[in-house]
Amino acid sequence: MNYNWNWSIFLEPSPEGAGTYADMLLSGLSWTIATALSSWIIAFVLGSLVGVLRTLPSAGAQRIGTAYVELFRNVPLLVQMFLWYFVLPEVLPGNAGTWLKQLPNAPFYTAVVCLGFFTASRVAEQVRAGIQSLPRGQRMAGTAMGLTVAQTYRYVLLPNAYRIILPPLTSEFLNNLKNTSVALTIGLLELTARARSMQEFSFQVFEAFTAATILYVLINLVVITAASFLERSVAVPGTR
Repeated sequence: MNYNWNWSIFLEPSPEGAGTYADMLLSGLSWTIATALSSWIIAFVLGSLVGVLRTLPSAGAQRIGTAYVELFRNVPLLVQMFLWYFVLPEVLPGNAGTWLKQLPNAPFYTAVVCLGFFTASRVAEQVRAGIQSLPRGQRMAGTAMGLTVAQTYRYVLLPNAYRIILPPLTSEFLNNLKNTSVALTIGLLELTARARSMQEFSFQVFEAFTAATILYVLINLVVITAASFLERSVAVPGTR
């Protein structure tokens, strides 16, 4: 049986009644980008905080950071997505659970929070590794200058650690971008979900997923190019 290729399918009207199949895919792309960027803000801020906790001299702070990382890193993302979307509204008090269920674009907000907390556990490990890779003299120099612990992290340790871990952070961002496809399981119409819908409506499976693949590759190339430029811009002279 021969497959009938039809690349003009992207110009045909979509069954949604607005725009073409190409517009449908671009709409999914916009949701993918919005979800990835929003969740990355949560992941970077929360992951940095947890990573710092894991390097503080306080044993209690280290245990809190370790507990967070072990909890969110060792539970599959798909399971966490279902827990946030289906279970959390049921365990909250009545009014809060009802509000959460009726929230407009609930799949989007759920995906952002879920991906943010999940990716934060991975960012935390990157931040911890970056701080611990710095010479001990940097922390001691901050103390000798009279800086508080917070000031030492703010002005000495974190700026240097971020320079070191920028490449793995780029990889984590790309992983987070691709993990947005898991959100189709809770109804978010991101790029993979749109490609799947196009395939179901038009039966042009290869065209739909070829286009989605190309869009993912293009986004990744843009991110890699931007990260490479940023890495060169913030590099300490003599370290590259």
